[in-house]
Amino acid sequence: MGGEERTEFSISELAKEFDVTPRAIRFYEDQRLLSPRRDGQRRIYTLRDRTRLKLTLRGKRLGLTLAEIRELIDMYEPGRDDRPQLERFREVLETHRKSLLQQRADIEAQLSEIQTFEKRVNQQLKKRR
Repeated sequence: MGGEERTEFSISELAKEFDVTPRAIRFYEDQRLLSPRRDGQRRIYTLRDRTRLKLTLRGKRLGLTLAEIRELIDMYEPGRDDRPQLERFREVLETHRKSLLQQRADIEAQLSEIQTFEKRVNQQLKKRR
């Protein structure tokens, strides 16, 4: 039944698995997040690349920049103490949380201001009828 785990992947296989375009994967290569080996024109991705792509996409969903994602991923080394990576991840998450909370407060203030102006405009329109 051959339940052995694959160790190499093509760009199209990764693109399909993670629902991204090959162009996006090449962009992540340009950003030094992935480093496939080459066989002529063909890119050959390893399990390490697959994991890094998965972590990159997860980081993007959290709102991290590619530089932050690369920093966090590059900090990881199997068999080493992962505390520095986890502490840095916590710092990055806290920064993003604060930024999102500020954005939400800004949006709520703008919505309140819009509501105030809508009421004024509606009152002025009623007076003109």
